[in-house]
This record gives sequence, C-alpha cells and structure tokens, in this order.
Amino acid sequence: MLLQEFVTVLVRDPRIQKEDFWHSYIDYEVFVHTDSMCFTRKTSCVRRRFREFVWLRQRLQSNAALIQLPELPSKTPLFNINNPSHVEHRRQGLQEFLEKILQDALLLSDSRLHLFLQTQLSPEDMEACVSGHTKYSVFDAIHQFASLNRRFPIEQKERKKGEN
Repeated sequence: MLLQEFVTVLVRDPRIQKEDFWHSYIDYEVFVHTDSMCFTRKTSCVRRRFREFVWLRQRLQSNAALIQLPELPSKTPLFNINNPSHVEHRRQGLQEFLEKILQDALLLSDSRLHLFLQTQLSPEDMEACVSGHTKYSVFDAIHQFASLNRRFPIEQKERKKGEN
C-alpha cells in the first residue's frame, strides 16, 4: 500500500507593519508542514505580504505558461487593513491560492516557490539565488534560514529537554 505524501500550508496571523508614518501593510505568517520529498525542510514558517504573493504568481506563470494558475484575491483600492473582514477574506484567498499551487507537480519543481515558502528572502534575492548570482544555492538558503528561525513549538520543547 502506497502512502500519499502530504503538504499542509496555513496562511495565518495577519499583522499590520508600519513602513513609515503614512504607509502600512499587512503581512501573513505562511506555515508549511509536509513529508513530501519535494521539500528541503519538513516544517517552515515565514512572513509574506500581499505583493510578494503577486510576485510569486507572476514568476510561476511565466515559468509554467501552459498551466492555468489559481487567482489571488483581488487587489482592491477599497481594501482596508483596519477592517477585519477584508483582512480575513484576503487571508483565506492567499491560503486557497497556495493550497492549489502545492497540488501541481510542475509548480512544485520551481525553486522560487520553495524559497518563497521556506526562507525570508526578498523577491529580488530569490531571483538572484535561482539565477545563480549568489554565493549560496537554493538548498543552502533554505537550510541557512532554518537555522536562524527556530519558532516551532516542537523544536522549542526539544531544545528545553536538551538543556535539562
């Protein structure tokens, strides 16, 4: 009997971030838990803002032109970061987008998707890494980030056990 691999992705914990006095945006925690062979890390957690999702969709579409990618929630000029229902609607749309993306084997082979989900690199740094213009590989970037970002309850419990 063959067991199916699983990939769980959660978009959660929207937070308002202030860039300066006039400009704010919301970022979301993107949590991934998987046993899929496609992923370097089996658990990861990063924060992403809406425009980074837009960038990811554009890059995936340009690399997989024959695939009809799912839509992102609409970018509306009336979006209000202080309106909980607007924020929740967008959060749900971003989660549905990622859930659909992660079901496609061709898209799962795109390094940008893995960098997006498993590192905090900016879109520019992800492009540089994928293009070979960095000293580190995609694999290195994901492992480097994982060693810097220990925010998972299981890892914290294990570390406490080790200290006792």
